[in-house]
Amino acid sequence: MKSLYLFCLALGSFASAQTITFNGCHALFDNQNFVFNKTGVDAYNKGIYITTPVTGDQDCGGLGTCEFKIQWNNTLSRWEFLADEGSGTFASPNLIYYNSTGNNNFLQNPPSVTFGTWVENTAVTSGACGGNLTTSNSTMTGDLHASSLATSDVKTDDSKIQIFPNPVAEVIRISGINNGQSIQIYNMAGQLVKSENFDQKINVSELSAGVYLLKINTKNFQTHEFKFVKK
Repeated sequence: MKSLYLFCLALGSFASAQTITFNGCHALFDNQNFVFNKTGVDAYNKGIYITTPVTGDQDCGGLGTCEFKIQWNNTLSRWEFLADEGSGTFASPNLIYYNSTGNNNFLQNPPSVTFGTWVENTAVTSGACGGNLTTSNSTMTGDLHASSLATSDVKTDDSKIQIFPNPVAEVIRISGINNGQSIQIYNMAGQLVKSENFDQKINVSELSAGVYLLKINTKNFQTHEFKFVKK
């Protein structure tokens, strides 16, 4: 089994934190923090997070530089924590953890250890991490989600941004944002029902009556999320 060093996740806001910090699985990764930087988003508007080697020469057995990545696997509908195979390319990475949380289609950022279950991939770790991640065996902080968007209200850290009216019959208006890039609207099953370039007016007249999630994406990778009711 390859010797690895572990990752640090952090629970953060949608619009401010762009890093994830993790400390855990000390049997493989020692007692140290790993910081993941958000490097962009994928084709599904999910964040991509990659570490910078802590020292550049730390011992990770066959993994070389100890680089790690957290990204969305759309085929399996889950978030994954990957360890580089040693070349820094992530061409054949090792799966260390995956999150089994339902409703992951809603999440642009990875879930925290208190939301769903980060499952240890014992085929790679041989169980050395002590099982699934919990608050008792790991610390996870930063750009994370802590609850299901399907069952709890979404919060934004920028009170100046507003959508109105809500409930809405035809057009939602957005105020308080000047660097918008795109919007997506999801139904409560996590299905994308509308996607277009950002505009302060969004026509939703074609949507069926119900509850929806509006995601506003900015040009600097920030995201603001709002629930609204279509009449």
